Amino acid sequence: MGASASNAFTKYDQPSDDEIQRFNRKRDFRIMPLVSLFYLFSFIDRVNIGNAKLAGLVEDTNMTEDEYNGALSIFFVGYILFEVPANMMLNKLGPKIWMSILLLSWGTIMAATAAVKTGGQLMATRVLLGVAEAGLVPAILFYLSIWYTKAEQARIIAIFYAISTCAGAFGGVLAYGIMHMAGLGGLNGWQWIFIIEAIPPLVLSVIGYFMLPDFPESTSFLNERERKIFLNMMAVDAGPTSEIEANFSWKQCRAVFTDWMTYAYSLIALCDIVCLYSISMFLPSIVRGMGFSALQAQAMSSPPYVIACVFTTLNGISAERQAERGFHVTAAASLTAVGYILLIVLRDHGVAGHYIATVIVASGIYAAYAPIASWFTNNFAGRTKRSVAIATINSIGNIGGIIAGQLYRASDAPHYIHGHAASLGFIAAVGILAVSLKITFIQVNKKRDRMTEEQRIAILEGNTELCDKHPDFRYIS
Repeated sequence: MGASASNAFTKYDQPSDDEIQRFNRKRDFRIMPLVSLFYLFSFIDRVNIGNAKLAGLVEDTNMTEDEYNGALSIFFVGYILFEVPANMMLNKLGPKIWMSILLLSWGTIMAATAAVKTGGQLMATRVLLGVAEAGLVPAILFYLSIWYTKAEQARIIAIFYAISTCAGAFGGVLAYGIMHMAGLGGLNGWQWIFIIEAIPPLVLSVIGYFMLPDFPESTSFLNERERKIFLNMMAVDAGPTSEIEANFSWKQCRAVFTDWMTYAYSLIALCDIVCLYSISMFLPSIVRGMGFSALQAQAMSSPPYVIACVFTTLNGISAERQAERGFHVTAAASLTAVGYILLIVLRDHGVAGHYIATVIVASGIYAAYAPIASWFTNNFAGRTKRSVAIATINSIGNIGGIIAGQLYRASDAPHYIHGHAASLGFIAAVGILAVSLKITFIQVNKKRDRMTEEQRIAILEGNTELCDKHPDFRYIS
């Protein structure tokens, strides 16, 4: 399919640049606002437990520190177990139906969390929330990979993850405002946080069902001319691999679990996610440890995310323009490491330096994960293989969330040296792994460049669905 795709149009049918630009605008304006909002409120609902803690959750429910940290970590149990099955359901039901079900489910669970009275009940709701949210991130990453070319994905996924940094900023400001509702209707501030922040996903579940386009080959969002233009673009982008498979391929599914890339990407994702979730869940507590009141800490936890949003977007645009991933991950990881070192060494040197260090940490962590995500969506070919690989990498990577929930203990307050030191080790591993992966992909590409025609034919003979193992496929490094 890829070999002949560039000749798919006759001279008369060839789209003009204006026609392609109109299509891109139509696609971007429909898809990106929706999936960005989905993830924005998903991330807010996932980490708002940190804001709820400052609003009195622990005291009102009489839970212990171990129960609270257990509630943070147990979320990821359901999240990890259900990511791969969730992406299989995505293939079966289609994006708009499946994502709408997820939004409706976790919005309902979030609202119910306002009724918890014990640590055990909170842990139960967090498990259910993890199950409900498990399918969203792998679904969106896979969804973007079938609506955008490889060249576009670095920028698009960076924008998508930049939105999650807005979740941190927006969540802190929102929690600051909601805390003033304490006592209204006989409810405490933390209960209003869960109730108010449950409303957007419930509303979006309806909007998504009617507005989100399904798979490009079948959606009514495209007319036939637009569909032909787009499918041709994606066929050329796929090169020697086919991306339009009618059915789920068990061969491609099995290939995911025998491919070394799955585990290499899972490890680098896990290490970065440890840092990403630890800063997301504990930033209000870290800021409060600098001497701010609970209310001030909610507000002061927002600016680091605003700056991180800018860094994440710029790093993604740069990765797209240079068609490079490894050095962009390493540079962001190095920035994060500097931030953690400053948090440790400046602990007794005033608030300003300590606070700037949290800005550096947040900026680096988010800027690192965006090119990691676009890296593995680019380098797995075949629709089924990429879908299952994305879910598997996210599933294994989110073990990092379980680890993150245990790093910052109340007994380490106010400086949290143990948590910062552990996070420093994980982010250093990200940089080392990124360089190692880059070197490996360069070597594999050179080996394929040197392949003789006889070697190429020997690989192709009798082998179907080679996906990214096709001798003409080149990895992005």
